[in-house]
Amino acid sequence: MDLDDLTLLDRWSAGDTAAGNALFRRHFELVYRFFEHKADGEIDDLVQETFLACMKSREAFRRQSTFRTYLLAIARHVLFAYWRRKAVGRAAIDFDDVSVASLSTSAGTRMARHQESAALLAALRALPVDQQILLEMFYWEGLERSALAEIFDVAEATIGSRLFRARQSLQATLEGAAVPDVSDADGFDRWARRLRPDAAGT
Repeated sequence: MDLDDLTLLDRWSAGDTAAGNALFRRHFELVYRFFEHKADGEIDDLVQETFLACMKSREAFRRQSTFRTYLLAIARHVLFAYWRRKAVGRAAIDFDDVSVASLSTSAGTRMARHQESAALLAALRALPVDQQILLEMFYWEGLERSALAEIFDVAEATIGSRLFRARQSLQATLEGAAVPDVSDADGFDRWARRLRPDAAGT
């Protein structure tokens, strides 16, 4: 019988390396996918940093949400810290406004094999980072608004308005791209969810 996430976390905290490895294997794909299109390489290091930060900050985990939600909240902070380290000497970064495309200096970012996936990923990377994170968690991780509200530390009603604005921004960015003409929100959401990449690429 598989142990639940919180039991594994407790055992890992008590020094059980096998429990930590089990937790890592269970959620590796989730965390890897989170970083895959938001960083210039170094993804494995960021994944490891996220899991280590998860254990170090375990006392702050109130356990009112799932471990998955807690882990993604940490991954978001790790990503922001990563870009701040890369931007030493530059002005402070506002992740509500700046995009990964503007932060990145890499010309070889891996994109999806298929034209629609490539267009969607490029459009997501052109959005402000927090909008990109919000949409990817909503579309590809299937997180409910209550979980998103906890990750972003805002009211649940605020998540609804943020999703609306982020979807509008994404649709505007995709104008002229080789993607289906899906104007209604439900149809657009179904299309975006269908293009979820896997941890090895697309």
